[in-house]
Amino acid sequence: MSKYEPLAAFLRAQRTDEVSLTFREIERIVGTRLPPKAQHQRAWWSNNPNNNVMTKVWLAAGFRSERVDLEGRRLTFRRVGKASASTLSEPSQAELASGPVCRHPLFGAFEGLIRIMPGTDLTAPADPSWGKD
Repeated sequence: MSKYEPLAAFLRAQRTDEVSLTFREIERIVGTRLPPKAQHQRAWWSNNPNNNVMTKVWLAAGFRSERVDLEGRRLTFRRVGKASASTLSEPSQAELASGPVCRHPLFGAFEGLIRIMPGTDLTAPADPSWGKD
């Protein structure tokens, strides 16, 4: 059993799709202090399952981390699916067959930080004169 398993149990018990917590509240839930990297590195809170044990716990509970505020020492967990049967389950046969997923440690670190205004055409060239003769 992971020392972060109490966080998974806490998240599974929530009735809302969004759970905002301070780092101190998370420490109370898990019964131990967060590592120094969690205090100072946004990438520690990314949703990369290869990141750290705690990431696997909240992902297995059916949540993703969002709106990480290192200065304010808080973040939001958003429900994205159903919890898996085991927090740190063994990979399925399909996952094993597909091979390892290798992603950069910063994958997902900026999720929830960028907002695209309604009406913005992301397919339009950055330079309006581009493509014109």
